[in-house]
Amino acid sequence: MIKIEHLVKNYGTNCAVDDISLEISDGEIVGFLGPNGAGKSTTMNILTGYLSSTAGRVSVAGIDVLNDPLGAKKQIGYLPEQPPLYLDMTVDEYLNFNYDLKNCKLSRAEHIREVCDVVHIGDVRRRVIKNLSKGYRQRVGIAGALVGNPRVIIFDEPTVGLDPKQIIEIRNLIRSLGKDHTVILSTHILQEVQAVCDRIVIINKGRIVADEKTENITRVIENNRRFNAKICGPQAQVLSTLRNLPGVAYCEALAERDGDAITYMIESNPGVDIRKKLFFTLSNEGWALIGLEALGLSLEDIFITVVNKSDADDGPSRYTRRQKTRARSAIESQVASDLYTQAGQKRAEASALGLDEDEE
Repeated sequence: MIKIEHLVKNYGTNCAVDDISLEISDGEIVGFLGPNGAGKSTTMNILTGYLSSTAGRVSVAGIDVLNDPLGAKKQIGYLPEQPPLYLDMTVDEYLNFNYDLKNCKLSRAEHIREVCDVVHIGDVRRRVIKNLSKGYRQRVGIAGALVGNPRVIIFDEPTVGLDPKQIIEIRNLIRSLGKDHTVILSTHILQEVQAVCDRIVIINKGRIVADEKTENITRVIENNRRFNAKICGPQAQVLSTLRNLPGVAYCEALAERDGDAITYMIESNPGVDIRKKLFFTLSNEGWALIGLEALGLSLEDIFITVVNKSDADDGPSRYTRRQKTRARSAIESQVASDLYTQAGQKRAEASALGLDEDEE
């Protein structure tokens, strides 16, 4: 459905997009993540035909965005972070305006009714947009993007400023749209991507640094190998014993205390359950275990570690201070390393393919 090949965008000497290659299948919901200034918006602006590229090719449904921009744009519905609404119009007037603007050939009355039913705004069609809540305005913006029945829908921060109930409603709506459309979701809310998307693409400094199915990342997250253990005993001896315990990959003493108990963060090797072994070892030493808490790995942990890894060759990490403890965890490092390596292999394969095509 969407094919991006060796995309480059330079602003003078600054490279905003650096040789990106990406394919998105029909009916796929893709989360597009990255820190500020990573190149997300530039890539989407090129995809929607708003910006031209310095080099590379972008096609939507087989239509080249550069050679036939109007044809490509007909395949795309785009909702920017601030929906382009005319507040003095009614919802009906706004949707009819979009219908005319897009030169839509579908049955006007039936198509607009279907769009309103999909986004659940049928009860406010005759109301003036400026009198609607932010959640309803966001729905009207989505309805405008759906006019013309585009095959690709792009959302840029669609839940910013919404209350929790509205956020859940918009997420459910995006998920339902994925049944009939290809969806790209650009957001800084990582839990949103995990809840809605089939695939996660992370971009940093204009390059794709991770590209993986959400279910594969979720499987890693749910495969819990980290615990906080509250143990009563001499810190140096306890720490040494824990680090030498078979199956333990990493251990450190935290600043948290509960009376005479010290909290230790323990991480096991893949596929190893250390809880029984930990209990019997502490019991034999006469050290009381008064608490054991499982620590989940989050998408935020993975995102920050991947970005930090991609930053490593270019200077200090942007998240060093905030993630001081997490950065030392072996599991985040391993997952980030795997994702980063896979993305690098895909870039190398795409580059090799491009060279082969040039030689031909």
